[in-house]
Amino acid sequence: MTEDIKRNLIESFGRAWERGEADAMAGVFTEGGKFVPDPFQRAVIGRSAIAAYWADVPKEQADIAFRLGEIFTAGPWFSAEFKCTFRRRRTGELMDVRGCVFCEMEQDKISEMRMYWLRGRKK
Repeated sequence: MTEDIKRNLIESFGRAWERGEADAMAGVFTEGGKFVPDPFQRAVIGRSAIAAYWADVPKEQADIAFRLGEIFTAGPWFSAEFKCTFRRRRTGELMDVRGCVFCEMEQDKISEMRMYWLRGRKK
């Protein structure tokens, strides 16, 4: 698998996050893909469950901007840093989320994504 395929998957995930398109976010995963939102939550398994997890994004986040950093690859695994800013719809607060994803690939989709992040208020 080329780095371009991996970058395209994460960039597609990020663009879908910006647009609040939960089905498109889930579309980068294999049918039985696993998404681990953070180290303290249970895995969300399957495309439909992943889409349901992200379904509230349009209700809760506005003005979303996702930026991807460099991708590091080792066989079917890769990691990448990301930055996502958004405005909370309820409070108007501007949030700054920085983190990384660790992914495993199967064919041309993500079979597992583990996300580690820190969320803070943007000043």
